[in-house]
Amino acid sequence: MNDGDVSRQIQQMVRFIRQEAEEKANDISVSAEEEFNIEKLQLVEAEKKKIRQEYEKKEKQVEVRKKIEYSMQLNASRIKVLQAQDDVVNEMKESAAKELLNVSRDHHVYRTLLKDVIVQSLVRLKEPAVLLRCRKDDVPLVESVLDSAKEEYASKVNVHPPEIFIDNVHLPSAPSHHNAHGPFCSGGVVIASRDGKIVCENTLDARLDVAFNKKLPEIRKWLFGQVAA
Repeated sequence: MNDGDVSRQIQQMVRFIRQEAEEKANDISVSAEEEFNIEKLQLVEAEKKKIRQEYEKKEKQVEVRKKIEYSMQLNASRIKVLQAQDDVVNEMKESAAKELLNVSRDHHVYRTLLKDVIVQSLVRLKEPAVLLRCRKDDVPLVESVLDSAKEEYASKVNVHPPEIFIDNVHLPSAPSHHNAHGPFCSGGVVIASRDGKIVCENTLDARLDVAFNKKLPEIRKWLFGQVAA
């Protein structure tokens, strides 16, 4: 083999090696491009997923805030309605309390009422001796019905007439312009056992409270068309 043949073979081998290297380099480049695109796609998808999760999280937070605000507004509205209803009910009770003041102004009617509440209190206590407290202005009327009240009680429960002592401490007077915000009593009596352990509060104001509380569901239903819980 002469020098020319050797040179040609070397050149042919060089071209082959170069071609193989170029093909290998091209394969590496294509593979790297594919891997880069795949990794880029994965990163993009991961970011998209993260953004969607963040959006869903914020959307849920907004929904929760909306529900809380709606619930607060609804509760505030209910409280306003209940407060307005309570105001109406209280006004009605205040009106009834003012009417009570007229009861003691008719001495004939009030005298009979005093006797009845004294008898009722005695029946509840069933004590042989009691202490009676009333308004200072009512003392003469109370004294005028004591004997008949004791006899009526004794007849009802078949016992001896009890001893009734009128207390030197009196119930508050009826409300007036001079004492509009202080303690007051519209009438009636408070009777207690001599040791003070048993007390029967039978004032007109106490009776109004009992009757009003007992009838409150009916009053609310009549005023507002529903029975309050």
